[in-house]
Amino acid sequence: MPTRTMTDPLLLTAGQTGERLDTWLASQVEGLTRAAAQRLIVGGSVTLAGRPLPKNYRLAAGDLVTVLLPEAAPAEAVPQDIPLDIVFEDEDVIVVNKPAGLVVHPAPGHPDGTLVNALLYHCAGSLSGVGGAMRPGIVHRIDRDTSGLLAVAKNDFAHQALSAQLQDHSLHRIYEAVALGQFREDSGTVDAPIGRHPTDRKRMAVTDRNSRAAVTHYQVLRRCRGCCYICCRLETGRTHQIRVHMAYLGHPLLGDPVYGGGKAPPGLPGQCLHAAVLRFRHPRTGAPVEVSCPLPPAFQALLDRLEDQ
Repeated sequence: MPTRTMTDPLLLTAGQTGERLDTWLASQVEGLTRAAAQRLIVGGSVTLAGRPLPKNYRLAAGDLVTVLLPEAAPAEAVPQDIPLDIVFEDEDVIVVNKPAGLVVHPAPGHPDGTLVNALLYHCAGSLSGVGGAMRPGIVHRIDRDTSGLLAVAKNDFAHQALSAQLQDHSLHRIYEAVALGQFREDSGTVDAPIGRHPTDRKRMAVTDRNSRAAVTHYQVLRRCRGCCYICCRLETGRTHQIRVHMAYLGHPLLGDPVYGGGKAPPGLPGQCLHAAVLRFRHPRTGAPVEVSCPLPPAFQALLDRLEDQ
């Protein structure tokens, strides 16, 4: 890890006794690998009561650990010839069907091989600069293990127009998912604020502390044994919003171990969640645009098996 000016320290509280410091630290700080955590520890950037800790330190419940994280090194994404499933494209906007398992933009632990790298190659660098050098053109994001539609701006004009539609909720995003358990109602709305989990920085949670408004509308499409096939329409776009809101209702998404949905089913890298429909006004013409894409084959095969049970 290169030498850089340190930012304000992070204060993290251990929840249980016996876990190795380096392993725990990597689980607490988003994007931090265990190797990077070890480098921070060896460099004296991880302390307890002002004392540097060894990388094999075993935590005690309630330990208040101070971490000095280095500032992110300036970087720029590079074009890479990675296949894209393009659903819509013109001079202003490109909509792609992202496969599950593909990271949207470079980040710690994923410096390349991302959707952004593929877009830079396909668009010959013609992407909006509003999102910065590492997120060119990215108006909204979906999780690595979520498949489906993502709208990308090819210029700043389109980026600003699409961002405005996100703000006024006129850009509609509809997802399909498999949620555990049986919903009591066939449809409903979750209006519950989402913020960073108070003790686990890799997770989000419904909370009133340092949170933002979040609204998800859901409908049961089909009831299966032990689960439901549902669709969700986002009114807001918070990190992990559908995953958090469904878990909040007691119905975590199948294959989402972070929020209680268990291991990923065979053939899927993670949670059963697919961005199926996008509706927006074209940023230049104002004409309505609606694009959709089917469930990935592995997701559809899983759904067929569930329906046969």
